[in-house]
Amino acid sequence: MTFSRYVMFLLGGLFSTLAVPHACAQSELKVRDLCRLKGQEENVLQGVGFVVGLKGTGDGDGNKPMLRALARALQNLGAPVASDADGRLVEKELASAKNVAMVFVTVRIPPAGAEQGDTISCTVSATHAKSLEGGTLLLTHLLGPRADRPETYALAQGPLVVEDRKYPTTAKIVNGCKIERPIRTAFTLNDKITLVLDPDHASFTTSQYLEDVINDFLRPGSRSFSRSGPAVSGDGNLFAKAMDQTHVEVAIPPAYRERPVQFVSLVLDIDLINLQGSRRVVINEKEGTMIIGADVLVAPVAISHKNQLSISTRAPISGEFVGVSSRDGANTPATLKNLVDALNALNVATEDKIAIIKTLKRQGNLYGEVVFE
Repeated sequence: MTFSRYVMFLLGGLFSTLAVPHACAQSELKVRDLCRLKGQEENVLQGVGFVVGLKGTGDGDGNKPMLRALARALQNLGAPVASDADGRLVEKELASAKNVAMVFVTVRIPPAGAEQGDTISCTVSATHAKSLEGGTLLLTHLLGPRADRPETYALAQGPLVVEDRKYPTTAKIVNGCKIERPIRTAFTLNDKITLVLDPDHASFTTSQYLEDVINDFLRPGSRSFSRSGPAVSGDGNLFAKAMDQTHVEVAIPPAYRERPVQFVSLVLDIDLINLQGSRRVVINEKEGTMIIGADVLVAPVAISHKNQLSISTRAPISGEFVGVSSRDGANTPATLKNLVDALNALNVATEDKIAIIKTLKRQGNLYGEVVFE
């Protein structure tokens, strides 16, 4: 069997397995898979504290910012700290404190918020210390993200765990942060909710599609949403409105204004069955991985690489090139997945496949976004 016939034999069996209805693959998508609710964002609390109990790997060496802060902290705790005739603290007495380090403490509050008494793990990062291994964080006040409102939202303390010995200046305290005041994230404003599309899905087409789907869901006689009257809000506008390629604003119907959680649950659970496939390729050259969207297309081209393979994405096939056609056999471009499957069948190395994809994109023969990580 010649090389060309062998490849055609492999491709014939390969393409026959791709005849899965496109709608079936998309029917499990929900609105929640593409969006998040505005207001339900992750928040960050942070503070500056001290780690003690280090084995000579602390700041030391006359680090003046740390010494000043340490002297002030000791004074506030009632410890005797010498001062000069003008009342300034004598910091040089602490210059040999090499077992202490000044650190930044950070905790990430989940999008759902947190209640008083909740405990969350926090991250501790050194400013000058060589290593935080074996240290313990003293009680540290964690403030909100707004500098003009220095309010304490949580307290952090406890023994540090260095998770990666390669980076000993960063450590974690498991459940070391205790919430002192509730952190609640509002998701409604003026009887409206706003859906924010994920950056990977944000586009004018997708936001308009969501507007249409949600308004269809709210229309009179919908099997999913039983109510009377047109699918418009009190001011005569449509309930859902695409504001731009990222935001879709949805007015809460009067019947659900006292039950916004139920309304949000209904909207986020709407099926998306006609959404276009992703036209994106994500390549991690270091790891040798590729993630290819189903609808990334390749123009009719002939590919020859290192005199080892010759593949054509144009039909009919002629000469020495082996053909890669579209799934339906029509005169439409083949998908990149078709091409990569053909290359896999020929045991082409990953770096060679990546080189081919780069060249296709550079020549304008690949219809989709290519992202390198």
